Amino acid sequence: MRIRTEVALPATLAMAFALLAPAGTATASSAAAPPLPTCRESSLDVTAAASDQPETLRISIANHGRQACAVDRIPTVVFGDLDGPALPVPEGGSAPYRLPAGGSAHAAVRTLDPAASELRVVDRLTVAGDPAHRGRSFDAASLGAPDGVRVWEPVTTWWHRSSAAADAALERHTG
Repeated sequence: MRIRTEVALPATLAMAFALLAPAGTATASSAAAPPLPTCRESSLDVTAAASDQPETLRISIANHGRQACAVDRIPTVVFGDLDGPALPVPEGGSAPYRLPAGGSAHAAVRTLDPAASELRVVDRLTVAGDPAHRGRSFDAASLGAPDGVRVWEPVTTWWHRSSAAADAALERHTG
């Protein structure tokens, strides 16, 4: 087999130059973009609504600010005065999620595990784009549950670009 030296030589030279570069020197392609600022709560619109799926809600967040900013990739969803927020599916820790100016993100929330043998009923839920935000509260009646939202082991998807993607993620991770 014949080796093409005109291809192999530049690759070898590039590797040699990379090895000779001082430690800590970044190239244009490897430089990280500066982190986005956290979205101000006042520049976000938060919504929640009933879904066509049982015990499931759709939530969304929109950035009406002039610049892109970051929310947490996991929505903070708290039910009434119950302890703790809905758990994320898939599991994962906090990380920034880029929300462009004028852009929106969507998540799906399952309020009640189908295998639950217990449940609680709450009169409201609060949704926030970042755990540091106070969030917006929605009463149960506005979510299509005039007798209260039934809750046991609630989960939420991460933010997605569309409600269809959020619904698919919920199905994939809880199905």
